[in-house]
Amino acid sequence: MSFLDKAKQFADKHDKQVDQAIEKIGDQIDKRTEGKYSSQVDRGVDEAQRRTGAGDTQP
Repeated sequence: MSFLDKAKQFADKHDKQVDQAIEKIGDQIDKRTEGKYSSQVDRGVDEAQRRTGAGDTQP
């Protein structure tokens, strides 16, 4: 099993935690850029959450 396969499997098993971590990362980026790229960061966070795990746990 390759590293990417293991990472995907981990993300599937821990979807809620992965989504929370992605959200926190997005918040930190917004904070450090003083919200200058907020809409782009939000879209990136949403897309990353959609692509990780078996199902999105965030609304």
